[in-house]
Amino acid sequence: MKILFASAEVAPFSKTGGLGDVAGALPRALAARGHEVVVATPLYGGVDRGALRTASVAIPGATLLEAEVGGARLLFVENEALFGRPGVYGEGGEAYADNAERFAFFSRCLLPIAATRGPEGVDILHLNDWQTALAALELARRKGAGAGLTRSVFTIHNLGYQGIFPKDAVDRLGIGWDAFTPDGLEFYDQVNFLKAGLAFSDLVTTVSPTYAREIQGPEQGFGLDGMLRSRADRLTGILNGVDYREWSPDVDPHLPARYSMADPAGKRACRAALLRELGIDAPPGVMVIGIVSRFAAQKGFDLLLEALPRLLEREVAFAILGSGEKRYEHWLERAAAASGGRVGLRTGFDEGLAHRIYAGSDAFLMPSLYEPCGLSQLYALRYGSVPIVRRTGGLADTVSQATRDEGTGFLFDDFSAAAILAAVDEARVWFADPPAWERIRKRGMAQDFSWDAAASNYEGAYRRAMRGFD
Repeated sequence: MKILFASAEVAPFSKTGGLGDVAGALPRALAARGHEVVVATPLYGGVDRGALRTASVAIPGATLLEAEVGGARLLFVENEALFGRPGVYGEGGEAYADNAERFAFFSRCLLPIAATRGPEGVDILHLNDWQTALAALELARRKGAGAGLTRSVFTIHNLGYQGIFPKDAVDRLGIGWDAFTPDGLEFYDQVNFLKAGLAFSDLVTTVSPTYAREIQGPEQGFGLDGMLRSRADRLTGILNGVDYREWSPDVDPHLPARYSMADPAGKRACRAALLRELGIDAPPGVMVIGIVSRFAAQKGFDLLLEALPRLLEREVAFAILGSGEKRYEHWLERAAAASGGRVGLRTGFDEGLAHRIYAGSDAFLMPSLYEPCGLSQLYALRYGSVPIVRRTGGLADTVSQATRDEGTGFLFDDFSAAAILAAVDEARVWFADPPAWERIRKRGMAQDFSWDAAASNYEGAYRRAMRGFD
C-alpha cells in the first residue's frame, strides 16, 4: 500500500507527547512490512535542518524538505511565518493565537503531497488528531467530484484536545459554510477541527480498544459521544506499540547498568544510581515509585496532591519527572522540599532521566482520570517497574491484576485518593515478599507490545477503509 501519514509532531524531530512517539515509530513499522510510507509534518523552528535536504517534489504555497528514517520518507512542510517558532503548539503554557491558521494550512498541503506520489495519489491518507482533520473534509469533497480512490483513516490520540475555534474561522480559513452543520464541524456554534475528522473520514481509529468504547459515553466523550456512537461501525481501537530498540533495558544507553528479564542484576545498580541522582532517601525495604508525566488533572495530579501526605507515612518514596500546569509544579516542589528526601523531583524534559526512572524505580504510578492508551506503563513493564494504574483506557488493556500465578501490576477503579492508597498498600504487601515481587516483575518484562503487532492491526484497518462501507 501507498500511505501518506500526517502528524503535527514526529519524534525525534518534534514531540510534546505520545503522538510524537507514535508518528516516529508506526510509519517505520509499516515500512518494514513492505509498504511505501511517506510522513508529512510541519517544519518547526526547533528542528535541526542539518539532516534535511530539499525535496525533489514541490507543492503550491510551501517548500518541502525531506529525510529518511527507518525506511519511511519524511516530508517537512516549511512555512516560516506559521511554523518557524520554537514551540509546536505554543510557548510558556499559552497556545499560539493563530493555531487555526497554522494547521488549516498544514491540512491543505496534504492532498497536494499525496498527488506527488503518482497519478492515483496514495491508497491511504492517515490523519492524526485535530491538526490534520480538515484534510478529511477536503478529500471527501474531492471524492464527491469523483476524483481518486484514496481513503482516509483518522486516529484520535486524545479526545480531550479538539481544536475548537470561533465560527468566523469558516470564512477566515475558507472552510465553506456547507460543512458548518451538526453533522459536520459545527460544535455549539463553533468550529471543531477534530469533529471534521470524525464526520468525513472513511474510518476512525483510536489508540486502545477500551478507549474506543469509553469515548462513546458522555463521561469521556467530551461532547462528541453522540457522533461517535453514530459512527460506531467505523470506529475501532488499536493499541499503540513500543519501539524496543529505544525502550529496553538491555540496550538502553541512558542507564548506568543494563539488564534483562534473564539477568536482572543491573536493575539494582540503576535503583542505587537513581536515588543518588535525585537525592532520594530510600533504604532497600522502601518501595521507590516512579512518575514520568505531564502535570495535568487528566493524569490524576489532584488525587496525588490529596494522597501524597498519607503515602509518605508509608515505606515508599517517589522519583518524579515532568512538567505542566504551574500549580502542580509549585505544589510538587513544596512537597519535595518538605519530604525529608522521600520525594525526588525534576521539572522539565529530560529524556535520559525518564529512562533512568523506569529502570531505577520499583513501581510506577499512573492514577489517570482517562488514558487513551498510555505509553509510560508499557515502558515500565519492559523495565521491570511494576505498574500501579487506574483501570481506564489503554491502562486496562495492557496491565493485568497481579496474583501469585499471573498478572503484571495493580489496578484500581475509583478515581479517588483512597483508591490510590489502597492500590499502593496492596503493592507494598507483594513488595515485602521479594520472590513474589520478582515473579510479577518478570511477567511484566515478558510482555510484547512491539510496533509490529500494531502495524498489522493498522493494515487491517487500511484494508477495511479501502473496501468501503457503501
